[in-house]
Amino acid sequence: MSGLSVDKDAFYRRIKRYYSSWKKADEEDVLGKMDAMVVAVGVDEDVVYSKSMAMQTWLFGYELTDCIIVFCEDGMYFLASKKKIEFLRQVENGKENDHGIPSINLVIRDKNDKDKGNFQKLMDAIKSSKKGKTVGEFSKDKFPGDFMTAWRTVLDKESFEKIDVSGPLAYVMAPKEESEMKTIQKASQVTMDLFNKYLKQQILDIIDTDRRVKHSKLADGVEEALQNKKYVTGVDTSQLDMCYPAIIQSGGNYSLKFSVVSDKNSLHFGAITIALGARYKSYCSNIVRTLLVEPTEDIQNNYNFLVELEESVITKLQHGVKLCDVYQKAVSVVKAEKPKFLDKMTKNLGFAMGIEFREGSLLIGPKTTVQARKGMVFNINLGFSGLENKASKDKADKTYALFIGDTVQVNEGSAATVLTSLKKKVKHIGIFLKNESEQDEEEEEKEEAPILLGRGRRTTVLESRTRTEISAEEKRQNKQKELAEKLNEEAKERLKGQTGGTEEKKIRKSNVSYKNKSLMPQQSEVKELRIYVDKKYETIILPIFGVPSPFHISTIKNISQSVEGDYTYLRINFYHPGSSLGRNEGGVFLQPDATFLKEITYRSSNTKEPGEISAPSSNLNTAFRLIKEVQKKFKTREAEEREKEGIVKQDTLVINANRGNPKLKDLYMRPNIVQKRISGTLEAHTNGFRFTSIRGDKVDILYNNIKHAFFQPCDGEMIILLHFHLKHAIMFGKKKHNDVQLYTEVGEITTDLGKHQHMHDRDDLHAEQAERELRQKLKSAFKSFCEKVEAITRSEVEFDTPFRDLGFYGVPYRSTVMLQPSSGCLLNLTEWPPFVVTLEEVELVHFERVQFHLKNFDMVFIYKEYSRKPAMVNSIPMNSLDNVKEWLNSCDIHYTEGVQSLNWAKILKTIVEDPEGFFDNGGWSFLEPESASEGDDDDSEEDAYVPSGSDASESESEDYSDESNWSDEEEDSEEVDEDLGSSEESGKDWDELEEEARKADAEAVYEQDDDRRGRTGRQTVSSSKKHGTQKSRHGSTPQKRKHSDKGTPNKKRSRHDSGGRGDNKRPRHDSGDRHSKKKRR
Repeated sequence: MSGLSVDKDAFYRRIKRYYSSWKKADEEDVLGKMDAMVVAVGVDEDVVYSKSMAMQTWLFGYELTDCIIVFCEDGMYFLASKKKIEFLRQVENGKENDHGIPSINLVIRDKNDKDKGNFQKLMDAIKSSKKGKTVGEFSKDKFPGDFMTAWRTVLDKESFEKIDVSGPLAYVMAPKEESEMKTIQKASQVTMDLFNKYLKQQILDIIDTDRRVKHSKLADGVEEALQNKKYVTGVDTSQLDMCYPAIIQSGGNYSLKFSVVSDKNSLHFGAITIALGARYKSYCSNIVRTLLVEPTEDIQNNYNFLVELEESVITKLQHGVKLCDVYQKAVSVVKAEKPKFLDKMTKNLGFAMGIEFREGSLLIGPKTTVQARKGMVFNINLGFSGLENKASKDKADKTYALFIGDTVQVNEGSAATVLTSLKKKVKHIGIFLKNESEQDEEEEEKEEAPILLGRGRRTTVLESRTRTEISAEEKRQNKQKELAEKLNEEAKERLKGQTGGTEEKKIRKSNVSYKNKSLMPQQSEVKELRIYVDKKYETIILPIFGVPSPFHISTIKNISQSVEGDYTYLRINFYHPGSSLGRNEGGVFLQPDATFLKEITYRSSNTKEPGEISAPSSNLNTAFRLIKEVQKKFKTREAEEREKEGIVKQDTLVINANRGNPKLKDLYMRPNIVQKRISGTLEAHTNGFRFTSIRGDKVDILYNNIKHAFFQPCDGEMIILLHFHLKHAIMFGKKKHNDVQLYTEVGEITTDLGKHQHMHDRDDLHAEQAERELRQKLKSAFKSFCEKVEAITRSEVEFDTPFRDLGFYGVPYRSTVMLQPSSGCLLNLTEWPPFVVTLEEVELVHFERVQFHLKNFDMVFIYKEYSRKPAMVNSIPMNSLDNVKEWLNSCDIHYTEGVQSLNWAKILKTIVEDPEGFFDNGGWSFLEPESASEGDDDDSEEDAYVPSGSDASESESEDYSDESNWSDEEEDSEEVDEDLGSSEESGKDWDELEEEARKADAEAVYEQDDDRRGRTGRQTVSSSKKHGTQKSRHGSTPQKRKHSDKGTPNKKRSRHDSGGRGDNKRPRHDSGDRHSKKKRR
């Protein structure tokens, strides 16, 4: 057991919960009567579930055979073999990290005297615990073997009063922690996959081909499918097991219990009840469904009633509700709607479930008065047996049963959460058979009906197979609408009760130079009122008004020295309220209302008087140099202290001396330990990894501090790597790091272009072959390392591999990289710094700059923790948009899109300050495209189109014509015609446009010659023409033209415009001729 590790945090949490329940128990309770408790586990391969093994698994994550645990008031005693004691030393070594836990005493078995001395030590401990008379035990657990028999003999001789504590301990262990819930969720997913992907399809094929298959053979196939990765994905199949052999019943023989076994009768095509459950890492799950083949209306109605009944039970099962009240709720519903079914209903409606499949003390029945607690997991199962099918002529169909069940988690204030969320309405489990004649008729009529077409003499297909297909975009939009509603509700619930603006302001650290006068230096410089730098206390003593005044180096913002003429000036600026502070400086002073010194300047002569060794200004030069040195030293130390802020103290790495530890050699680390990169070795130990460089530097990464572990193979990359994204930063190289990467190169990252290369060069071919072999060798070595680590850590560390096929390019930092999704993250690990976004922490994703004419868009990840800065990926190619949307949709992440970039810092600040107001006003719905389109509709209504024949346009045109002269109007009409011509020319090809350009150039040369001949006589006319052009460009409406005409007299306008720009205009008579020709056309 040297390679196994214990989750110490979980052990201490759970053992504390156990002792807390024991201490709080009343004397009338079973736990209150108990003076000590004994948990003894022997070896019995026939035992699958026992309370003793369940408690060991709950505490340590493993079953420890031939082990005795005694829980006393002031200590815990563990008696086991040497290897098991070495395994348990992990919790003994780490006990200083916990508080309120009794001492842990480890006792190694002594086979020489058959443990007599050890047994006596345990007896003494029991007698010294409380009254020492009553021992709690699990009375049903009687393990065979010499060790267990000898222990029971010694225990019986002491004549202790024994009480069964199975029920109270089950109630203590029933509420599940987050890690336990994740395991149960995975087990539930495996259960659903087995039912949906394998067993359901098998039954459909059997009915479709009209074969005879025994129930027992179908059940055996389920166990084989459990290890088949075709049906089971995302989990370690070596840790999977069946909770019980799958139970399949049909043909009138039904027993709605989990203790029955599938019989050897053939599958009958009627009501088929199926019960199966998968167990992952010792945690159980379960699902029960009934498939109905050609059900009558009466059977469908009864089944729908059963589904509604289960919904009422799940709704009633909440934190604080007694289990008997949940049962009575179902009874009252049956009495009200179908009273004849009351006798045919199952005797209980389910039971608590966890490490043990069935907890007998927590049944949902009429006599269980204990309350459900948040986090408990129940196997809800209810059904009706012995129902009569009057419409059937077949004896096997005369009697049928209906049975459904799910794994649920108890919540507080809301209905229980269903973990096995497979659909169970009639349209999802109903199987309808057809003959060929019926099939031909329906093909002719093309009627839409829930009865589906098949193939062959008797065929069966589920309705969902031929349901009308809708486009992928519509599916995404429908799902996104559901996610949007769910998002706002969950966010509002999460932020309920939180108040904004409670963030503490960073107060500037106050440093004291000298605690008393005696510490003041007595050097001659101080007495002579010179500037003195005290390096020991990091203080500058400045003479102010004849008094030596100390200032700590932290109060000085900056200093400057300058020489002007015969004098040297030293200027010192201080920090004070209102001054601009650095990013890492405190923003608030302890006493902002006090009097602060802003700056001070000293002047000293550069002239050396006769008899002086040096000029007076030398003191300022020395002070300037020393202040700079002390300031640099102080800032360096403060930067190191800031790096250490927020560092969580890690556990000590437990070194495993075994030489067979998983190990990888010749790896480089990013970030570098020192400035130059150094290779080293990565080795997996009991509770963490250790990287040791060839220089001897060591970096420890503990398993319980790893948030995500990634293995990226070298497919399409020049490096192969392992990457650890940590929960808490670790310190090395005088900096803290949240990401640690170990990698090795698999080829030449740089290529020598000066080297002569030839495609048939033998050396190059050999090098390519060697590189391929190296890639394969490294890939297998890294993969083997990952599998070994997952095995020894019992999947506490699971390496995730990115999906390169789903990758897309973007710019998370400065360079364009390929971003690859994994099962729970979006990441880029090849470039440094790495980019890792945990999808569980993401609230929603917003796409910015999504416009038709742009080639790229941006992607913003908004976290559930609104105080956290959003992650951004810029410049993603527009052709990746659909793929990204599809990926986010499959991950159940809500996304929105817009055409503009938003100020997220301001938006999130607004949310944090008033979260309730934000969600009352619609929450994140302001990002939806519907909200933007509504605003556009309002604007379009205001700027409605007015026809040219309306009164308004006529009156405006009349006003305009009255106040403008004919010449201006002619010029305007000419410009309008020219504009229209240019818009029509947009459809011409290049040859036509080039021909027009050539003619225009020739005409321009001709006009320039005319201008030279008669420049003076035409300048006034040209200025008028210029004015007309300005009106046609700026006066888009009659009102604007009217205003521009009134604004400036024509004479002034002509005189102004003719100054230097009217020379290039055509003569007035030319433009008039062209205009008149266009009019005649």
